[in-house]
Amino acid sequence: MLNAVKNVDGLIGPALKGMDVTKQTDIDDAMIALDGTPNKAKLGANAILGVSLAISKAGAAAKGVPLYQHYADIAGNKDLVLPVPSFNVINGGSHAGNALAFQEFMIVPVGAKSFSDALKIANEVFHNLKKNLKSKNLSTSVGDEGGFAPKLNGTEDALNIIIDSVNDAGYKVNDDIMIALDCAASEFYSNGVYDYSIFEGKNARKLNSDEQVEYLISLCEKFPIISIEDGMDEDDWDGWKKLTEKIGNKVQLVGDDLFVTNIKRLQRGITEKTGNSILIKLNQIGTLTETIQSIKLATKNNFSTVISHRSGETEDSTIADLSVAFNTGQIKTGSMSRSDRMAKYNQLLRIEEELGENAKYLGVNAFKF
Repeated sequence: MLNAVKNVDGLIGPALKGMDVTKQTDIDDAMIALDGTPNKAKLGANAILGVSLAISKAGAAAKGVPLYQHYADIAGNKDLVLPVPSFNVINGGSHAGNALAFQEFMIVPVGAKSFSDALKIANEVFHNLKKNLKSKNLSTSVGDEGGFAPKLNGTEDALNIIIDSVNDAGYKVNDDIMIALDCAASEFYSNGVYDYSIFEGKNARKLNSDEQVEYLISLCEKFPIISIEDGMDEDDWDGWKKLTEKIGNKVQLVGDDLFVTNIKRLQRGITEKTGNSILIKLNQIGTLTETIQSIKLATKNNFSTVISHRSGETEDSTIADLSVAFNTGQIKTGSMSRSDRMAKYNQLLRIEEELGENAKYLGVNAFKF
């Protein structure tokens, strides 16, 4: 962090001094040229991104418009769309100390009438889930993305208690709420084997690539799953392709570790038909301009895009404005707890209020498969 600050003060700042803050692309291009490496190894992606976003906020202030409107202008978007949120209600994997291999179990309010309605639905399910966990004498402490981290007996146990909580809250699975998974499969993939015993104990399943594909398909047949992120390892391109061929027409298959918000990897995925969606993390790519390029490439090729937080978050709510301005229709920013997560939801509520009758919410139509 201190090195990033040093680069901002000593190198980036002097190079940009005097440039017009409303010329976002020019400034981002200048920083990319100043760095001169393909992966921002010289100045660091976090140093460059911090400046890129600070410039964008200064640009919005100079124009006297809300940040989301400034971003929409930069991206050339006329439609402003409130995103469908994926709420992380149960944490597993490396984000929790329990026996769940999959990293995130999320609820998606596809049947909500508006963003604020989606927030209400998720809140009620979240608190019913807390009640159900307590009734089973399970922990209701939360992981680093705000979801509960109980010691459940594997994936299906987690999915069943979520469905029970949806029903207890008075909602219907499929109609009102569907489920999204972030498997983070690279975390338990080793030497060609998806080794669930890394997280779930010595008797857990160990699957080859084809078996992992079939396991994910079986989960989709049994549960109301609308989206799977990183179901296969980041370098298991053949496995990704098989999974996409088999269920890519009815389930959103999101590449995070697979694509890392990188245009070259995304283009390979488009060409080879691996996945149908990309997770957008700004500090994986490094500038606002490059983020927009990734989103446009995905959208042009009918891939959905999901604006995402990071595991180690702050209360900065920039991604809320980005998700509205870029017309992506989806956001992933944690659960209904922890201020670093709630800050994004509160900003989206403010934006929805500002837009009034012009606030659009796509619901299930945000999913493009």
